[in-house]
Amino acid sequence: MNLWGAIIVAAVIAFATKLAGHLIPAHLLSGRSTRRVMGAMPVALLAALVATQTFTGPSGTLVVDARLAAVGVAVLALLLRAPFIVVVVAGAATAAGLRWLGWG
Repeated sequence: MNLWGAIIVAAVIAFATKLAGHLIPAHLLSGRSTRRVMGAMPVALLAALVATQTFTGPSGTLVVDARLAAVGVAVLALLLRAPFIVVVVAGAATAAGLRWLGWG
């Protein structure tokens, strides 16, 4: 299969997934447990993305570098109820400082 074939297959799968979401009867989505799961899904997906980007290097191996320290500082700032911009700047400054010092 060439590149265009893979693109077409991916497009068909994406379209079918979106279509399936519209075809599901509303009574299947109105349950309390279903609403709880759907409410938690964005947080879980974002956490998985952050973990993947924090712990994997270019070759897919486990890496401990400045990104891990930056996420740790950001989590600490969140626990201290800092404003979002402070969380972002603290994490970025931590990563930049550690990279400037030659780590990560």
